[in-house]
Amino acid sequence: MNRGARQYQGIAVLLVIVLVYVVLSRHVISTDTVVFFAAFIPSVILHEVSHGVVALAFGDDTAKRAGRLTLNPLPHIDPFGTIILPALMLLVGFAAIAYAKPVPVNVGRLRHPRNESLLVSLVGPAVNIVLAVGAALAYRVVVGSTAIPLDSHEFPQQTVPKVLLIFGFVNVILAVFNLIPIPPLDGSAVVERVLPRSWWPGYLRLRQFSLPLVLLLVLLAPQVLTRIFEPALSLWSRLLS
Repeated sequence: MNRGARQYQGIAVLLVIVLVYVVLSRHVISTDTVVFFAAFIPSVILHEVSHGVVALAFGDDTAKRAGRLTLNPLPHIDPFGTIILPALMLLVGFAAIAYAKPVPVNVGRLRHPRNESLLVSLVGPAVNIVLAVGAALAYRVVVGSTAIPLDSHEFPQQTVPKVLLIFGFVNVILAVFNLIPIPPLDGSAVVERVLPRSWWPGYLRLRQFSLPLVLLLVLLAPQVLTRIFEPALSLWSRLLS
């Protein structure tokens, strides 16, 4: 690891410590929130690493050379998206949202860029779906046939069932959210696969503003996201009993 990377990781760790202290001192963090982030971190890391692993299998070693094919969370931390944004949202009383640093993929290095870039993008949500299904089945084994309705806004109090339920819930949200066809989300790869060449100049201009658009969608239109998430959560909840 070079000196710059060590300094970056040191700053990231310091930010985590400071912001966790501030959030805890304000008493705005609950047990469910702690479990949520404990579930979010490995879920989003596996999501991002899967992009790099599949890209490597198709001939692109960009993520490997960047040191991103690792389960160590530090290289995947985005200072704003992983630390500052969720902490600020908790401090002002909003539900926290967070994201990790995207794994770099050079589409030009793929052996068959047009088709393989689509698979590289979709493998991330696919991993989250597998994790969500696995969590639901494990929850069913642990709890039995008594499911907690997802519309009750309550999680079970027992530690293991709570962790499994929140872990599955987080992965459903990650899978569905990333399938929204807005850049830079993974679902945009489907749009790019079928987009006529004549539309590409306008599409590339739109991509410059895509991340702010996604954040505005999350912050200003949460009811839209709720409508998007509800069918998937309803389907997933059937696995719980």
